[in-house]
Amino acid sequence: MSTVTAPYYADDKVALYHGDCRGILPELGLAADLIVADPPYGETSLDWDVWPDGWPSLMTGHGSSLWCFGSMRMFLAQHHQFADWRLSQDVVWEKHNGSGFAADRFKRVHEHALHWYRGRWSDLQRDVPRIPFDGPTNARSSKRRPGNSPAHLGAIAQNAAYVSTDRMMRSVIRHPSMHGNALNETEKPTGILEPLITYGCPPGGLVLDPFAGSCSTLVAARALGRRAVGIEKRESQCEKAALRLAQDCLDLGRCVP
Repeated sequence: MSTVTAPYYADDKVALYHGDCRGILPELGLAADLIVADPPYGETSLDWDVWPDGWPSLMTGHGSSLWCFGSMRMFLAQHHQFADWRLSQDVVWEKHNGSGFAADRFKRVHEHALHWYRGRWSDLQRDVPRIPFDGPTNARSSKRRPGNSPAHLGAIAQNAAYVSTDRMMRSVIRHPSMHGNALNETEKPTGILEPLITYGCPPGGLVLDPFAGSCSTLVAARALGRRAVGIEKRESQCEKAALRLAQDCLDLGRCVP
């Protein structure tokens, strides 16, 4: 008889497992094209908001490309836990409302998503999403600057993003949060997840979310033609997420063209 944990929910594209990713993943033995993680930041007194020690090192056995959401405070406090990874870039999610209300600080209306990788940069999926652009074009120069910068920094193409009718998506992405419509306390809208998945996972590839929450990552991956596996520690969240996945409900976090 198999001892591998049965999925809490599964269909032909996605599967959700209930438990701690540090216990479930060694059983599953997955090799994902992309990992998308939104771990507990450990910044509040809520009982579930506890940083899961060791999870970044565990992920090295299950993929070579990782997007991780977090605050600057979190990444600085836990930087040593990412010692097995190399940082390539950061994306800023700008929300329509903030989560910080301290009167002696700027109102916080953003979160970071940092991209980490292992191995050779050239082996990774790197498909930068492009968005429509109807402004003036500027094709004066498309020369690449010479240099010996590391491969993950890329060659710089002057004005290349503005020559055609679309352009590379920028590193600051504005998208409303799920305030008022969330199943999970820190639910990410699929509109912020879709560009990250498009960038790091090829069509038909596999996305892994070790902190699945409301399963927005699984919903976004499925809509984009990717497969996905999520793991969630709280059964109350699994119940809600399984219902969401089964109903294939209208997702208020999707990008609207």
